[in-house]
Amino acid sequence: KERRSLLAKWFDRWSDTQRKTVLQDLVQSSSVEQLRFLSLSVSTHLPVQSADFSRVLPRVLSLYIFSFLDPRSLCRCAQVSWSWRNMVELDHLWMPKCLKLGWCISFCPSPFEQSVWKRHYIQTVQEMRLNMMKVRKKHINTYQLEPLNLSSGSGSGSGLKKEFRERQTAAPPPWRNSDKHPKDIIRYNYLNNLDPMEEALRA
Repeated sequence: KERRSLLAKWFDRWSDTQRKTVLQDLVQSSSVEQLRFLSLSVSTHLPVQSADFSRVLPRVLSLYIFSFLDPRSLCRCAQVSWSWRNMVELDHLWMPKCLKLGWCISFCPSPFEQSVWKRHYIQTVQEMRLNMMKVRKKHINTYQLEPLNLSSGSGSGSGLKKEFRERQTAAPPPWRNSDKHPKDIIRYNYLNNLDPMEEALRA
């Protein structure tokens, strides 16, 4: 007790640098069991500030959380760590996003193939971008060959101008950005007694 009280008096009089030096010496001279005890003591007094939820939560809950993200956010999550990449490239996350847009694969993947639906999504997006660039280039060439007649309300020039405006005001492609009011995250709670159709009619 006398030694503990004397050490406590010394610890109170030391500076922050001196305390860190003594604590580092104590940690280096401690055994594994003592370090585990120290880790438990520190965790009770200092809660964890940031933790990887995919390592704390069960795998099913982590996949459920990732399922709310759009494709661009999932690709960004794949750059965080290897564990996140292995999780966000699963077909359970990418297959619903492809089927929602009507994109299906023309073969049956083997059980050893991974991220088949993600590759199919990226390939389809690239093909759509190429087609959009070809259509845009075709319209630009058409406008250069046939100048628009803005004064007249009818004719080929006004039709081209109207079509060009419609393409500009069209909805952006699904990979461009996430929807501000997404509807695919509205999921039916099986604990409720109401049917989803009745809830939609009430809303």
